[in-house]
Amino acid sequence: MGVQETIDEAGAERAKFREMKQGTAEDWAIIGGEYRTFAKGLPDRVLDHLKLLDGDFGGFPVDRLEHSLQTATRAHRDGRDEQYVVMALLHDIGDTLGSYNHPEVAASIIKPFVSEEVHWICQNHGAFQGYYYFHFLGMDQNARDKFADHPHFEACREFCEKYDQAAFDPDYESESLEFFEPMVRRVMAKPLASMYAKAMEEE
Repeated sequence: MGVQETIDEAGAERAKFREMKQGTAEDWAIIGGEYRTFAKGLPDRVLDHLKLLDGDFGGFPVDRLEHSLQTATRAHRDGRDEQYVVMALLHDIGDTLGSYNHPEVAASIIKPFVSEEVHWICQNHGAFQGYYYFHFLGMDQNARDKFADHPHFEACREFCEKYDQAAFDPDYESESLEFFEPMVRRVMAKPLASMYAKAMEEE
């Protein structure tokens, strides 16, 4: 290709640099505008990805989407706030791409939008959930004990006991994904903390 095109196929303007160190304020104004639009679509992408868990049983009594909905429903009906409920809904969203570290995947997604405690619960729920089954797989049932002195130990233990490990009941009447959609959108409307938060501000 000869001269570099700076308009894409959809007619949108694009930056002109070939290396970031060649970038100009004009280039980054273009990219910043695109970023703000793209970032606002995060709830849609998260909800679409969550739907990939539909029909994925992995040997469990309910599929992974129903487990997610049931966990969130139990937390919601117990009076938890929206950050917590959204965490409960998304806690296993990493199952598709993070087969060996799914809690960390989910925790990374929600981190900009939730409290440090809620993020910690999500990030570490795998070790706490293991209390209920690790010994059947030749693993350490008490893996969670390494966090015994952590201030959020009890909060994570409670999440797994009351909501996560209990959410495999085929007869439980969970709320629908549509029910939780407004909560996801509200929680993800604006990051509480992110190195990119400034870039979301309109000029």
